[in-house]
Amino acid sequence: MGKKVKWSWTTVLIGAASAAAAAAIVSTKPRDPTFHLVSIRLNSLKLNLPVIDADLILTVHVTNPNIVPVYYSSTEMSIFYSGSLLGSAHIDAGFQPPKSCRLLRLPARLSGLELAHHAVKFVADLRRREMALDAAVDIEGAAKVMWWDHKFKVHVDSHVVVDPVFLDVVDQENKAEMEVFVA
Repeated sequence: MGKKVKWSWTTVLIGAASAAAAAAIVSTKPRDPTFHLVSIRLNSLKLNLPVIDADLILTVHVTNPNIVPVYYSSTEMSIFYSGSLLGSAHIDAGFQPPKSCRLLRLPARLSGLELAHHAVKFVADLRRREMALDAAVDIEGAAKVMWWDHKFKVHVDSHVVVDPVFLDVVDQENKAEMEVFVA
């Protein structure tokens, strides 16, 4: 009828170890972090004749879905309005624990002179109470796995619609792409 199969504990242990290793590899696959602009707060207005520059604080919710901590270097996020560079926000170097969420407060400066170049569009946005802004940033760092540092780079593109009167976030779409360098 059928052949008799001979069991070996060595074979069972090797099979179990292989299954555990495969599960570990699948669960440790790097996942893209998520970013969500929570709020915009006007910090100050600086008179820069003939225009006024604005200093803002951007509050961003960041999630690290990975099972390893990440360390990242400082960088600048570029903010665009109608295709032109409107300003930037500074991101300090930092650390994000594994599987965690964190609120970052980013100081930003917007150029009143650049906004003046788009005065007609800006006035129309004020009337509609919807202003579309785009932002882009490259964040570089390392994910620490045991004693090895795996370098990575995350590119984030954001499209945010804000109410230019009350600085409320109306809508947003954020895309993050992570590249891990294996050395």
